[in-house]
Amino acid sequence: MNVQEFLNKQGAPPNLTKAGSLKAGCFAAILALIIFLVIASPLWYWYWWRIEPENGELAVLIRKTGEPLPSTEMLASRPGQKGIQLEVLPEGRYFRNPYVWSWGIHKMTDIPAGKLGVKVKLYGKNLPAGAILAQDDCKGIEPDILAPGKYRINPYAYEVLVFDAINIRPGHVGVKTSLAGKDILNGNMPESDRNAYLVGNESKGVCAEVMSPGTYYLNPYLWTVVEVNLQSQRFEMGGGTEVIEFLTADGFAVRVEGTIEFNVRREMAAMLAHKVGNMDDIIKKLILPRARGFIRIEGSKKTAVEFIVGETRQQFQNDLEKHLKQTCDGFGVSINSVLIRNIIPPNDVAKIIRDRELAAQETKKFEQQIVQAKSRAELVRQEMLALQNGKKVEAETASLRAGIGARQEQEVKKIAAVRELEVAKIDKDTAEAQARAKILSAEAERDVIRLHNEAEAGVLKVKVNAFGDGMEWARYNLYQRLAPQIKSIITTDTSARSWLPPGGAPEAADNSKKKEAVR
Repeated sequence: MNVQEFLNKQGAPPNLTKAGSLKAGCFAAILALIIFLVIASPLWYWYWWRIEPENGELAVLIRKTGEPLPSTEMLASRPGQKGIQLEVLPEGRYFRNPYVWSWGIHKMTDIPAGKLGVKVKLYGKNLPAGAILAQDDCKGIEPDILAPGKYRINPYAYEVLVFDAINIRPGHVGVKTSLAGKDILNGNMPESDRNAYLVGNESKGVCAEVMSPGTYYLNPYLWTVVEVNLQSQRFEMGGGTEVIEFLTADGFAVRVEGTIEFNVRREMAAMLAHKVGNMDDIIKKLILPRARGFIRIEGSKKTAVEFIVGETRQQFQNDLEKHLKQTCDGFGVSINSVLIRNIIPPNDVAKIIRDRELAAQETKKFEQQIVQAKSRAELVRQEMLALQNGKKVEAETASLRAGIGARQEQEVKKIAAVRELEVAKIDKDTAEAQARAKILSAEAERDVIRLHNEAEAGVLKVKVNAFGDGMEWARYNLYQRLAPQIKSIITTDTSARSWLPPGGAPEAADNSKKKEAVR
């Protein structure tokens, strides 16, 4: 039952029934709208307002409303302007009104290891004439570089160009050339600085300071670097286009083959690279012309025979090395060694001279063999003399050793005899001392015994004198020994008194005492 049927059933007027139904419908619609907004608003806010750059991404904001940009600008330079905003949003979650803003998700700028990045500014004023780098609010290349890493750079504001880092290998140096800075021709510089080959870091041109081995991150629009090898180099004369030929004084064509070792000095590397060039230029423009000129001039002063025999080749090599050291040192090239391996004359001349030289060498060989034979004979004689002298020395040595051994044995025996004699004397003295000690000991014992006997005799004499005579003292001692052993005596009282001690026997005396006590 709806609201209209309910009002009709209650008997309400028709106009009241229609108004009530209208209000009820409005209320239901508003309620449904509120419920829809409560449910849909968060979803709409979440899906249409949310900006969420992930890891390694950024968001570029574009304002739809606001002050229009000037026709010469492509980025909003002030808050409230339409267009692409300069500032970007890093990783995170943000909410922006989609009516006011639109946005784009872009990858962050990643500079790999061993690389560098150069930013090119895409907005601003045009560069002045002759300028290379961006200045203040101008477009163009920025001087600062981006080292390896990740950067949040607005792709509408900057273009990033990736270049390789400059790697100077061990044994090398880098020569820098500045592409920006003061111009030595247009600037207010002294005349002496304008005519110099090298400049400072603030001027255009080749810098005097070189770079040591390592990795460097330099803006390639500001600097160019040329690597110069400081290690020892070897140049082979006589091969390919470097063939050196000359005419001798007697008109023969001679060709020279050799090796030149050299290296570039560090303090002159920048000057040499600027004035001469790279390593091939150093060989072709500096070393080879000087070596060829010297060889042709000095070689034309000597005959072909002089280059084949004798010491002319060694002297020629030494003079060439000295000449190259003097002429190349001012350019910063050190000549380490020069070797003339071969001087090749014409075959006809070389054969004649070679045969003559071989004959001379054979003669020298035979002479040397004769000298060697004489030397061997002399050596054998010296060896026999040395052997004879050795035998003689051995015999003399044996004789000396025997004499020394006999003398040593004699001395040893003599020392042993003397020692035995001393020992015998000591034993004799010891025996005499022991005999005297025994005699003294016996005399002492004799005196002790005598004195002991005299003492005992004196004691006996005193005891005897105490009893009157010796018989009484003897009888006393006898009684003293016998009395403890006598248990009873069977005799008359009168007959025993003559030989018993006064008082009778000890036991009898005790018995008499007991009887007296009983009584």
